[in-house]
Amino acid sequence: MAKLIKLHPLDNVLIVVEEIAAGERLLINDSMVYIPDAIAIGHKVAEVFIEAGDKIIKYGVSIGSATTKIAIGMHVHLHNMKSDYIPTYTIEKSFRETND
Repeated sequence: MAKLIKLHPLDNVLIVVEEIAAGERLLINDSMVYIPDAIAIGHKVAEVFIEAGDKIIKYGVSIGSATTKIAIGMHVHLHNMKSDYIPTYTIEKSFRETND
């Protein structure tokens, strides 16, 4: 069974479906790629080289941006990406101050 799957043709990340041990070599786009770190099920791995600032594409849509260069086979997570989500609401005070 493959340890990585691609959810959508436009994705630039692969999803781990079987835990990957540090130092494993996996076939990604017809090349054997060294995976330096252990990666848990459900996490993302770069399918292609991703430049800092590039969009991280999962499910065919952007889920965030790379904060640093990410090589093929590297773990893609909070340490090297950020969410581009911008809330469409505001939080206001639900109390009023008194001078008592």
